[in-house]
Amino acid sequence: MLLLTVPVMLATGCSRSLPPADTLVVGQVAEPRSLDPHVTTALNDFRILVNLYEGLVRYRPGTLEPMPALAQSWQISDDGLVYRFRLRRDVRFHDGSAFDAEAVRFNFERMRDPAHPQHHTGPFPLAFFFDAIEAIEVPDRFTVRFVLERPYAPFLSNLAYPAGLIVSPAAVRRWGDDYGRHPSGTGPFRFVDWQAGQRVKLTRFERYRGEPAGVERVIFRPVTDPMTRVAELMAGGIDLALELSPDNVAAFRGRDGFRVLERAGPHLWFLILNQRSGPLRDVRVRRALSLAIDRASLIRDVLRDTAVVAAGAVPAAFDWASDPALTADPHDPEEARRLLAEAGLGDGLDLTLLVPRGGSGMLAPLAMATAIQGDLARVGVTLRLESFEWNAYLAKVNDGLDANADMAQMAWMTNDPDTLPSLALRCDASPDQGGFNSGWYCNPDADALIERARRETDRTARGALYRRLEGLVHADKPWIVIGSWRQNIVARAGIEGLRLEPSFYLLLERARKVGAGRSARPISSPTVSVARR
Repeated sequence: MLLLTVPVMLATGCSRSLPPADTLVVGQVAEPRSLDPHVTTALNDFRILVNLYEGLVRYRPGTLEPMPALAQSWQISDDGLVYRFRLRRDVRFHDGSAFDAEAVRFNFERMRDPAHPQHHTGPFPLAFFFDAIEAIEVPDRFTVRFVLERPYAPFLSNLAYPAGLIVSPAAVRRWGDDYGRHPSGTGPFRFVDWQAGQRVKLTRFERYRGEPAGVERVIFRPVTDPMTRVAELMAGGIDLALELSPDNVAAFRGRDGFRVLERAGPHLWFLILNQRSGPLRDVRVRRALSLAIDRASLIRDVLRDTAVVAAGAVPAAFDWASDPALTADPHDPEEARRLLAEAGLGDGLDLTLLVPRGGSGMLAPLAMATAIQGDLARVGVTLRLESFEWNAYLAKVNDGLDANADMAQMAWMTNDPDTLPSLALRCDASPDQGGFNSGWYCNPDADALIERARRETDRTARGALYRRLEGLVHADKPWIVIGSWRQNIVARAGIEGLRLEPSFYLLLERARKVGAGRSARPISSPTVSVARR
C-alpha cells in the first residue's frame, strides 16, 4: 500500500466555496445516466431517484419489508392473484399535476405495453419485474387493482424497487424522450437543474405530504476520481463521499471531524464458473478452487473489512430466507490439491479469469483478482487475468463464458431472494435465452425450487424453499461466493440524520447540518495523506 500526499487546495480548487448550512453536497462516483427511474439500473442513479420519487410501497426503515408509501394500504386475495391498493388523497406531483389511480396505471402500462403512447420513452430494462401482471384496473380515482396471471411472491418487493417509483404522466407527455432530464415525482425533494458533468441540484418540495426535508437543497456532484473525492471531503467541498476505496474507508475510521457509516446489505460478490467448456465442468475442480481461496484474508487484507464473508446464493440480509447454518468453504489448500489430483489435474492447470476495471458493487476487482491468483497458485493453478472496462466487461460476460474464459467476477445487489437465482441460475436463464446465467449452470432440481419459491405467498414456507436451494447450489458450486459488501458513507462531522438502509438507498429527507455543518473549513495543514493501493 502506498501513501499518496495530496495538496488539498490544489486538488479541490481554490475557488470552490464551502457548502452553506442549508445545502448538502454529495460526492458520487459518476454522473447519472437518467433521472427516469424506469430506464436506469444503476445504484449511482438510484441514490438520487429515491429522493425525488415515491412508490406505492417502500421498505420499512432498517429492513427490506414493504410498508405503505403512496398507497395507504393494500389487500391481497386469498389466491395471491389480486393486489388492491387504496391510494393517498393528499399527494401532488412536483409539477402540480394530480396523483391518482390513473397515474399509477400510466406508469406500469408505459413500461409493459408496446402500444402505449409513451412506450417509446424507454427502453425499460427492469419491466420484467412486472411480467406477472395480467391487467391493471381502476375501480375509482383512488383505488388501483393489479390482477396477476400467476401468484408471484416478489411483487410487493418489486414495487418498492426504483422500477416501481411513480413518475408524473403529465411530465412524461410534455418532455417525451427527454423526460429523464426533466423529472417530476412526489418525493421530499424536487428537481431544479442538471448541469452536465457538474451537478444535479434538488430542492425541498414545500408541498410534500410528509414532514419537510431537513435541508433546503441537495447537490449531487460527480467526482469520478476517488482520490479527488477524498481531498474534496477533507477540504470541505463535499459533505458526503460515497464508494471510497477500502483503504480510504479504513483511514477515515476514527478520524476526528468525520463519521464512517457502514452496513451490510443484500449484496453478493462471487466468481462465475464456466460449466459449458473446460475443466470447471467437473464439480471436484470447482470445489477445489473454492477451498483454495482464503476468504478471511481477502476481506481483512484486501477489502479492509468493508465486506463480510458470505456463504450462499441468498444474501444474509434476507434473514428469513438465507440459511444461518450454511457456512463458507474453509481455506483448505491440502484438500484442494487432493481434489485436483482426484480429477486428474495433480500436475496443475491453467485458467483465465475475466476482471472488470471498476463497476458498481464490484469492490476492489483487480486487487481481489490478484489475491485470488496467489491463492490458486499455491495449489498448482495458474490463473491468467484479463481485464476490461466496465461496459465492455459486461457485454463479454453477459454473452456467456466461452472456451476462452473459465471464470468471471460478478456482484449483484438485489431486493428479493428471488431476483438473483431466477435471473442467473435457472436453466432457461442462459445468455442465449436472454438471462444472466453466464456460467451455463443447469440443475432441474434448482429450477423447481426457484419456481415454487416465487409462487409461494406464505413467507415461512417460502424461506424454507430458499434454504433448500442454497444447500443445493452450495454443493453444485456454479459460483464461488466470497462476500457481501458493507456499504459505506464517509461524512463530515455535523451531518446528522443519516441512516444506511439495507436496500442501499440513500434517503436524505432526515439529513441536516448542525454545529460544524456551516462553519466547516479546509484542513489547516497544506497536505493530507490518503491511502492508495
